Amino acid sequence: MTVSRNKIPLLATAVVFLLLYLVASVHYRGFFTWQVFINLLRDNSFLGMAAFGMTFVILSGGIDLSVGARIGFTGILIAWLTQEHQIHPVFSILIALMVGTLLGYCMGVLIAVFERPAFLVTLAGMFLIRGLAFVISPQTIGITHPAFNAVEQWSYGIFPVTIVVLMAGLCIAVYLAHYTRFGRAAYAVGGSESSALLMGVAVRRTKIGVYALSGFTASVAGVLYTFYTFSGNANAGTMLELDAIAAVVIGGTLLSGGVGNVFGTFLGVLILGIIQTIITFQGTLSSWWTKIVIGGLLLVFILLQRFIQIRVGKS
Repeated sequence: MTVSRNKIPLLATAVVFLLLYLVASVHYRGFFTWQVFINLLRDNSFLGMAAFGMTFVILSGGIDLSVGARIGFTGILIAWLTQEHQIHPVFSILIALMVGTLLGYCMGVLIAVFERPAFLVTLAGMFLIRGLAFVISPQTIGITHPAFNAVEQWSYGIFPVTIVVLMAGLCIAVYLAHYTRFGRAAYAVGGSESSALLMGVAVRRTKIGVYALSGFTASVAGVLYTFYTFSGNANAGTMLELDAIAAVVIGGTLLSGGVGNVFGTFLGVLILGIIQTIITFQGTLSSWWTKIVIGGLLLVFILLQRFIQIRVGKS
C-alpha cells in the first residue's frame, strides 16, 4: 500500500499526536481520562476555530497575521455592547461577527484587487484591529448577562457548547475545503495562480473569500473566548496568530500553498494542547517549554515539507 506524498505530512501529524497522547497517558496518572480530553478540546476551541480559517488562507498561498487581534476585538466589542449598552448578547454577537468578517473582507480586497502583499496588509490589520479594541476599552469588561450563563451551562450530552461549536466548525471547514467549488479554487490558487487563471478560476474572488472566511472564523473564536472567560479583553489572542500558523503547518499544510488538510490542522491544534497539558501535569517545567517544543516540532515539519517538495520536483 503506497501513500501519496501529499498525505505524508498529515500521516506524520497523526503519528505525532498518537505518540504524544500514548506516552503522556502512560507516564502521567490520570492523563488518559475523558475529562482531560474534554478539557483539551475546550481549552483549545478558540485556537481551533481561528486555525480553520487560517488553513484556507495558507492553502491559497497567503497569510493572516490579524486573527489574534480579531479575537481580542470581538470579545471586547461583545462585552462592551452587552454590558455598557444593554444590547442582548445575541445581537452583540451578530454585530461582532459581521464587523470581523467585514474587516477580513476589506483586507482581502486590498490583497486581491490592489495586489498588496498579504503579510503587510494583515500586519497593518493586526495593529488597526488591536488598536480599535483598546479604543473600545483598555480594561477587561466582565459579562454578567444571564443569557451567557444559560448558553455556557448548555451542553450536548457531556460536550459543552464551545466544543460543539468547534466540532461543527471542523465539519463545515472540511466540507468547504473538499466538496465545494470555493475549496477547490483555494487549492488551485495556492498551487499556481497563473494556472488557476487559465482554468477559469475566479482568483480575486477566491482570495477575498478566504480572508473574509478567516475574519469570520477568528470572530467566532473571539465569541468562544468570551464564553470561556465570561469577559472581553482587548489583550486576548495576543500572539495567537502564530499558534494558529504553527497548528496549520504541523497539520501538514504547505506554507507555499496548494497542499493541506483541515483535519490535519485540527490534529495540529490538539498537539499544541497536549504539549501544554503535559507541561501542566509535569508541574516542574516553565510554561516557556511549550514554545520550545512547538518550535522544535514546527522546524521538523517545515524540513519534512521541504524534503517532500524536493522529491516531488525530482519525480
